[in-house]
Amino acid sequence: MSTGNLDFEQFRVFLEKACGILLGENKQYLVSSRLNKLMEQQGIKSLSELVQRIQSQPRSGLREMVVDAMTTNETLWFRDTYPFEVLKNKVLPEQIKANPGQRLRIWSAACSSGQEPYSISMAIDEFERSNIGQLKMGAQIVATDLSGSMLANCKTGEYDSLAIARGLSQERLQRYFDPKGPGRWAVKAPIRSRVEFRSFNLLDSYASLGKFDIVFCRNVLIYFSAQVKKDILMRIHSTLKPGGYLFLGASEALNGLPDHYQMVQCSPGIIYQAK
Repeated sequence: MSTGNLDFEQFRVFLEKACGILLGENKQYLVSSRLNKLMEQQGIKSLSELVQRIQSQPRSGLREMVVDAMTTNETLWFRDTYPFEVLKNKVLPEQIKANPGQRLRIWSAACSSGQEPYSISMAIDEFERSNIGQLKMGAQIVATDLSGSMLANCKTGEYDSLAIARGLSQERLQRYFDPKGPGRWAVKAPIRSRVEFRSFNLLDSYASLGKFDIVFCRNVLIYFSAQVKKDILMRIHSTLKPGGYLFLGASEALNGLPDHYQMVQCSPGIIYQAK
């Protein structure tokens, strides 16, 4: 596969327009590793040919396949640990108090292979076990991602032992999963039923999502330009109820929106409260 500079530049422009992802100038290797197989199957020799084919055949499904390949990534269970502890010890009790008699709504934006929303669902179960009767109306988790094939896999709730090994304790595996055959496990129905998966592009309108008490948008914004990142954070704010919380990734920070968010130190970790 050819990845000449002009080819790569053309592809970078296409990808940013399609889904907002800004590829670094030195990311040719990433494009090669993610698209080699697809381009071979389609008989496409260069990135410029790929972009031309997408533009000339908009109904072929090729655009979706390319975006899929470029945005798909594996992730961990209970990634960074502290957000899920902060959720159980601080955020859930506060939100239950602030919204008595209402079902809590949580958004897992860019849920990837499903570990984050299922981890949130397990954390809610753990909270309920130690605070019986507090979460009377329950919680709904809306998990969104750009990748259609990824979402289809998420909905099954099935994982192989390689994926299970990434951050899941033996205790949680036994409590929340059923064995599905050699080296495969499925998330138990009560944990799965709390999560609703939807296909969603963070650059599209947020109107259909409704309002949330808590938003997890972790390790996603690093892929966007500063302007797009700011725009997404403003739009997330419009989906958060006043006093609702935003969780970002451990290495991400929210700068420059003091009228919208207030930083809350949680030791460890930082979360953001919507003003």
